[in-house]
Amino acid sequence: MSDACCNVPPPPTGISYRRVLWIALVANVVMFCVELAASVYSGSSALAADAADFLGDSANYALSLGAIAAGGAWTSRVALLKGAAMSVYGVAVLAYAGWRAWLGVPPEPITMGVVGTLALAVNASVAVMLYRFREGDANMRSVWLCTRNDVIANLLVLAAAIGVFGTGTVWPDVAVAAFLAFLGLTSGRVVIRHARAELRA
Repeated sequence: MSDACCNVPPPPTGISYRRVLWIALVANVVMFCVELAASVYSGSSALAADAADFLGDSANYALSLGAIAAGGAWTSRVALLKGAAMSVYGVAVLAYAGWRAWLGVPPEPITMGVVGTLALAVNASVAVMLYRFREGDANMRSVWLCTRNDVIANLLVLAAAIGVFGTGTVWPDVAVAAFLAFLGLTSGRVVIRHARAELRA
């Protein structure tokens, strides 16, 4: 905790970081539309969870660009808001996964696999670009955590597609959606704790 309260580096304001955020913002908006359509077509709760994550990340990158422009304590305030949004996302995904489990209808695995692979390629590219900014302030840490979570989520969606294809049941899809919800809840808690420490400092 003391490490979070002292010697917090300012967010980088150079054109390179902003350019990365703009690229990530556009990529996430496009992938949200693609995965939302794919989740409706396939009936996959894991894809729906990942689509919601792309939407949340789009807002995340947009808020981060605004926080850089505002500067000062606003970077920590924005991070606090994003941490709360990540937690709400986790609760919403849990509810949707529960509904899909109650329906018991397995999703279409081929669509899950193709779209999951595309999403993985997009998120891995963004993660590579953001990697050197991962140890910044709470705002930057939230951006890195969201991007890292995205790569993990995409790998899990692919695993869910394989599981649904092999078993013919809804449970691999629901299990992955529930895990993504847990990941969002825990990451949100980390970001909120870091942002509060910066604001106290």
